[in-house]
Amino acid sequence: MRTSFDAATKGFDPPFAVVDLDAFDHNADDLVRRAGGRPIRVASKSVRVRALLERVLARPGYAGVMCYSLPEALWLSDEDLADDLLVAYPTVDAEALRRLAADDRARARVSVVVDSVEHLDVVRAALSAGHPEIRVCLELDVSWRPVPGLHVGPRRSPVHTARDAGRLAAEIVRRPGFRLVGVMAYEGQIAGLGDRPPGRPLRGAVLRWMQRHSGDELVERRAAAVRAVRRVAELEFVNGGGTGSLEVTAADPSVTELAAGSGLVGPTLFDGYRGFRPRPAALFALPVVRRPASGVATLFAGGYVASGTATADRQPTPYLPAGLRLLPLEGAGEVQTPVVGRAADSLRPGDRVWLRHAKAGELAERFTHYHLVRGDVVERTVPTYRGEGRCFG
Repeated sequence: MRTSFDAATKGFDPPFAVVDLDAFDHNADDLVRRAGGRPIRVASKSVRVRALLERVLARPGYAGVMCYSLPEALWLSDEDLADDLLVAYPTVDAEALRRLAADDRARARVSVVVDSVEHLDVVRAALSAGHPEIRVCLELDVSWRPVPGLHVGPRRSPVHTARDAGRLAAEIVRRPGFRLVGVMAYEGQIAGLGDRPPGRPLRGAVLRWMQRHSGDELVERRAAAVRAVRRVAELEFVNGGGTGSLEVTAADPSVTELAAGSGLVGPTLFDGYRGFRPRPAALFALPVVRRPASGVATLFAGGYVASGTATADRQPTPYLPAGLRLLPLEGAGEVQTPVVGRAADSLRPGDRVWLRHAKAGELAERFTHYHLVRGDVVERTVPTYRGEGRCFG
């Protein structure tokens, strides 16, 4: 069955990637609806295409960018993408810190996350005493620890309690050359775990129980931590959430802004949520190059496996034509990806199969350009970060 994507891209030879602009815009509107009036800071790592970041930042409800490295933030500042750039992961990049210190405009725009005095020491070692003022954001660990020894959530900041936060905030304020402007608290055990994993109802019930109790505990603890920090610093923002937890985080009165990015693209890891369902916006096409047996078609390349746990849900998923699946003992490979299913016998060499990536931004590391499609027309072809010669790890 010929798709509108096939029609729009008939002049291109796969592999290549597209973004369905109707789906992307729908997802952007839905994130704003779910945010309940809180501004959304766009997580750039889930997009990695300047044209798409510009597109979403131009929409009502979005403000600022959450970057994943300081070199990326400096580049986006140079390109005037935004005047509010939060580097959401601590940096130990001495050269990038020196560039930041030497750039007055970037220093007014860029905030870097810290979660310990060691991070302050890294900055001072890179810049020496008497360095210009660096904007910093304190990261609060919001994992759930219901009993001693049990940690539920990402392993991020060591700052877990209001007392921890108050102590670090006081040390930041005490040290010359730093300005504490924000608090970040990413509840990955809620935002990043789908509460309706396909075919696993018991796991889903356990996840929903965990997320409910974790969310209830977090509201009180995050509020206490923010109060402790505000006693010593005048904060510009308190950031929380992610695509999977916008409603939960928006209900927390201590939070002033939310973060989201993956929900714009709709990767397969977000198929397992009850409360929302992004439309698949980013797809990639692979060509059929072999028919090794009845019921099997072999695609060229395709081993675009997502980061994280080494489990089957990190593999790409055949999307169109419907009814295809990967082989469990071969999966998606570097040079070939066999697919089987009811549609396989209709495929011939030269045909295309469209697949979805498990995560949002990592697909952009595989392609230099995205074709932006609306209906059966390619409106624009734009470079990814990789296409602009940028690689931030």
